[in-house]
Amino acid sequence: MARCLATWSLLAVASTVTVAQTTISDDRTTATGTTISVSEVATPSGAYQSYSSQITLDTTDLGSITTGDGTSSTFTDNATQSTGQSTVKTSATDTVTFLTGAAGTSTTRIGNFSTSAATSAAPTVTNTQPCNNYPEFCARKYSNITEISCHNSPFVQTNNLAANQQYDVTLQLDDGVRFLQAQIQWPTNATSGDAPHFCHTSCDILDAGPITDWLTSVKDWVAAHPYDVVTILLGNGNYSIPSMYVPFIEQTGILRYIYTPPVVPMTLGDWPTLTEMILGGKRVVMFMDYMANQTEYPWLQDEFGSMWETPFDPTNQTFPCDVARPPNLSHNDTMNRMSLINHNLNLPLNILGASMLVPARTELNVTNNVTGYGSLGLAADTCVGEWAKAPNFLNVDYYNDGGFPGSVFEVAAKMNNVTYNRKCCGVSTSGAARHVLGGSGVAYAMGILALSWALL
Repeated sequence: MARCLATWSLLAVASTVTVAQTTISDDRTTATGTTISVSEVATPSGAYQSYSSQITLDTTDLGSITTGDGTSSTFTDNATQSTGQSTVKTSATDTVTFLTGAAGTSTTRIGNFSTSAATSAAPTVTNTQPCNNYPEFCARKYSNITEISCHNSPFVQTNNLAANQQYDVTLQLDDGVRFLQAQIQWPTNATSGDAPHFCHTSCDILDAGPITDWLTSVKDWVAAHPYDVVTILLGNGNYSIPSMYVPFIEQTGILRYIYTPPVVPMTLGDWPTLTEMILGGKRVVMFMDYMANQTEYPWLQDEFGSMWETPFDPTNQTFPCDVARPPNLSHNDTMNRMSLINHNLNLPLNILGASMLVPARTELNVTNNVTGYGSLGLAADTCVGEWAKAPNFLNVDYYNDGGFPGSVFEVAAKMNNVTYNRKCCGVSTSGAARHVLGGSGVAYAMGILALSWALL
């Protein structure tokens, strides 16, 4: 989310914070050799929605898609009603059952060769198909599972100090990530009809491209993995109304798999099990942090109606498990909503009197570790101690780095009381690759020094 520009020279104009121009001349940024003007939109007053009671939502119409030949398809609960020749989804919900074992018959000889047949009790039905990588998760409610989240999932750019991940979204999902967070911005040169982009604070700092590209990759992965539920959290960086984003979300085809909640806000007990979501074909949960309008788009959920977050862009290595957003949440609502802990340590980088936050890569072996001061494991345990329940989403940078490959998934497994035994991470987990990205404090420090020197 990276909205902290702490010591920039700030000039407030209406609801926009504008920063003086500066020239970047370093190959670790995407703005090499250019002059950039960074602006940040201030959080609007009253941005957090409040609910005095639950509202029942209309889940019969999940949206529509216009196909290449001009026909459109409207998504409903079980099927798609097509207004033309092209139909995206036409089949009703399938029912799938996975069983192991069978009842058996045994014969016992009694006395003078007489026999007695007895049928043993049927064995306990056992599901062997993993849901989100674990068979144990299938019967659990969506709200009763801890998942690893990729903070700023699309921000994958080699040698960019503002990047948050090493591997692209397909590899993130392959490795076991099931919660993806991303921040939407409008490029400064965008024209009418242009798609919004995923950008880090400003598209001049890091532009990960149109949201349609990334969302299509997620949709393709979901289509190929029918037993997985994926969550997307869209950061509304420009605080635009949802109708400006929805046409671009629709055209990716991801609404075919979208989950629409029955009520708002959703309490812990209102969520279905993963099995119910999987068999119903509704395996993508989509949230937006600000400006969600579930009356108009019930599937684009108000994040803070369902969960709370710890402080974002943390620079405090103690990672307190305090409720930061939404503010002034009652204790009862806190206990009855899901939680996201922002465990992505940031480093203030000062350049010519300006300060921005970048991931503290040199600390990843500690930050993403299972144990130790400042570790993800300790932070998760802290939350359990304070709130008597495990956090739902562990939002991290460079999930592949840590005390060992897959250490963040080990933390989540402990919260879930399951055993993590998958291989991690990405296409290469060689010591050399890890050394460059996370293990070399000297290399990273020299990179920061070089960037500062270039701007003198």
